[in-house]
Amino acid sequence: MKIQVPELSLVVMIGATGSGKSTFARRWFGAAEVISSDSCREMVSNNENAMDASEDAFELLFYIVGKRLKRGLLTVVDATNVRSEDRKKLVALAREYHTLPVAIVMNMPDKVCLSRNEARADRNLPAHVVTGHIHTLRKGMGRLKDEGFRKIYELRGEDQVAAVTGITREPMWNVKKEEQGPFDIIGDIHGCYTELCQLLTKLGHTVDAAAHTVEVVAGRKLVFLGDLCDRGPDTPSVYKLVMHAVQHGRALCVPGNHDMKLLKYLRGRNVQLSHGLKDTVEQLAAEDTAFIEALKVFLDGLVSHYVLDNGRLVVAHAGLKEEMHGRGSGAVREFCLYGETTGETDEFGLPVRYNWAAAYTGKAMVIYGHTPVYAAQWFNNTMDIDTGCVFGGKLTAMRYPEKVLVDVPALATYVEPARPIRMPGTGINLQHEQDDVLDIEDLMGKQVIETALLNNITIREEYTAAALETMSRFSIHPKWLMYLPPTMSPSETSALPDYLEHPAGAFSYYRRNDVRQVICEEKHMGSRAIVIVCKDNRVVADRFGIEDNSIGTCYTRTGRAFFQDKTTEQAFLEMVRDALTTRHFWEEQETDWVCLDCELMPWNAKAQALLQHQYAATGTAAVHAMDAVVSVLRSTDNPAVTTLRNDFEERADMCRRFTAAYRQYCWEVKSLADYQLAPFHIIATEGRTWFDKDHVWHMETIGHYCGGERNPMIRTDWKLVNLDDEESVAEAVGWWEALTANGGEGMVVKSLSFIERGSKGLLQPAIKTRGREYLRIIYGAEYTAPVNLTRLKQRGLGTKRALALKEFALGVQAATHFVAKEPLRKVHQCVFGLLALESEPVDPRL
Repeated sequence: MKIQVPELSLVVMIGATGSGKSTFARRWFGAAEVISSDSCREMVSNNENAMDASEDAFELLFYIVGKRLKRGLLTVVDATNVRSEDRKKLVALAREYHTLPVAIVMNMPDKVCLSRNEARADRNLPAHVVTGHIHTLRKGMGRLKDEGFRKIYELRGEDQVAAVTGITREPMWNVKKEEQGPFDIIGDIHGCYTELCQLLTKLGHTVDAAAHTVEVVAGRKLVFLGDLCDRGPDTPSVYKLVMHAVQHGRALCVPGNHDMKLLKYLRGRNVQLSHGLKDTVEQLAAEDTAFIEALKVFLDGLVSHYVLDNGRLVVAHAGLKEEMHGRGSGAVREFCLYGETTGETDEFGLPVRYNWAAAYTGKAMVIYGHTPVYAAQWFNNTMDIDTGCVFGGKLTAMRYPEKVLVDVPALATYVEPARPIRMPGTGINLQHEQDDVLDIEDLMGKQVIETALLNNITIREEYTAAALETMSRFSIHPKWLMYLPPTMSPSETSALPDYLEHPAGAFSYYRRNDVRQVICEEKHMGSRAIVIVCKDNRVVADRFGIEDNSIGTCYTRTGRAFFQDKTTEQAFLEMVRDALTTRHFWEEQETDWVCLDCELMPWNAKAQALLQHQYAATGTAAVHAMDAVVSVLRSTDNPAVTTLRNDFEERADMCRRFTAAYRQYCWEVKSLADYQLAPFHIIATEGRTWFDKDHVWHMETIGHYCGGERNPMIRTDWKLVNLDDEESVAEAVGWWEALTANGGEGMVVKSLSFIERGSKGLLQPAIKTRGREYLRIIYGAEYTAPVNLTRLKQRGLGTKRALALKEFALGVQAATHFVAKEPLRKVHQCVFGLLALESEPVDPRL
């Protein structure tokens, strides 16, 4: 004998003391799955036989059961449960968490229970208590189904218990996580057969309209969101095509409320022929009995909703709240068919519905229909794709995972809608509207942020205040903040006597992590900048939800505006936009906006005050002071001061080198023509991020759009280096030496792949190797003095590198969320986390 229980169920053991419930539960279920009343009694009183603690014990038992069911875990209750009122509480818990209750009844003979009870050393209940259990159990056996138990297994006698060979856990009918697509998900059809055939053809499938069949493109599967019938001209043909596709494994289908109302009619129930059902009944009158019977079987077998693609996708006719995903109950089915209503009706006589999607925060994407809208739009990782075909709108499909909408217009307005179809002709974008006000609770306190690259990243509570101040007081419009770049770790400290940093350190890091090819990029003498530019301000309003007549933004790696003057910023971005337009960027990349990771020159464009009040003042004072000291020391012929004079001459030379180093980063900015922008990463465009492309692709692609008249974008010099080829490595080192000898900052070394993993996990996305003279700006004019250089070579990079990896993972995740059109709170959680990490105590010179 085998017992079958749903993989998500509440299994209630029922039986008198001594019936063997606990032994059976321990044998067939995991230790954590079995919640025993005896164990709970022991937890609250230190004695499992303390009957006076039973009330507290069962309160604990119900609490634990609820928490397990909330988390979607099969749970077994090991208690006598012979009274109907005790079982009632458990069935109520199962319903609360949309879980199927199963009863396993240990209906043993009286003498078996009595003899086992007498043999127990730990507890020996009076015989009348045991017989009372047995009497109560048998008296209530016939009511178990009415109480709500979906499955009931009764084991009568020890032989039947011994005959149990296993307990099979049945997958929930609505959970098909192994179905990973790709899918073409089709909204409410309502009998519009011709439009359905046109849409399937537009999707690339082969349709035989006369035969009511469709041959699906290899690898794809259709998903129908219900409401196949009513109102439209040819409901029977719609059903025939969908039934054939489902039966041949080419499609999945969930029921709509109209489909279920039709099923009630076909079963002879008394239903009103309203809302288009009369049309369907008249159309079905011409069909033979065999088709009608097959249709009843088909409709009866439809499952309320499906969880697909490892839990990443949920499809349901009217949508579904997160706590109902993959669950089975009457409430779940009701929600899938009708959504959530207030119980009131509007001025059109239709039910008033709660907008469940406004509060949705689940990880799974939910695609649904039911409520006709003028145009589909993303809202909190959900989308309604019922675009009112039968009302003269469109029949829409969403391609998953591509998130591409495909639609065909209705051939006619078959029915006028009772309620005007809501929507975007009003200029309302629900997601942008909700994102206008963010909840501070989402950002306060300790944060644990899930990322694809580093799993969970913890942000300490004490760092969040500074990040909140930065975002609220100093950053650009928060809707622009879709990405922040990571900090960059320097190379290992060089073993060479005259260098603090050298390319050999970066090459060594990647080589020992089994990276064979790296790319070396010239490090420009500017400031890190993120540039977002759109084709026009309409794109800004539609995609970013910002209506200020801008075409983009340019901001620093901490989210602050790069240009203090808005007019200058927009004029500069117009030059970038025009250069991209002239060279057909929008068409080639199939986008109308782009986010670029860049270097913006000159450095003094952002750091003018820093240069004037810190570098220039320090450099000037040092040079004058040292020259004066050297002049005095040179005025004497005393041999005793020779060593001192030589020392100060060297220090004076270091001060002049310091001044020369920062001056190379500065030039006068008189007009827009004096700015230069060096992009080196295409972060994202509409519909995709570009982290899957290697750095050679990025440099070559970006290079195509650089240079030329009135184009501020310039190329970045780079070299591809084979770390197994000594000549290739030597050439790269020589190139770095030439760059730095001329006063250049140095270069950045990256693995060829944008995202690279080694045997120990994620690798540094980039390692900067700065030149000997440039480092005077960072470590001070006299850092190359032997005594100072020896001390600086003791620097540690562990914290800096850990920080760089965290920021890299958060930046990638933020851009990924934005491109996926997820709510701004998910984007900002990553951006906020990255800003909070700026509070980590790390040597700022690294």
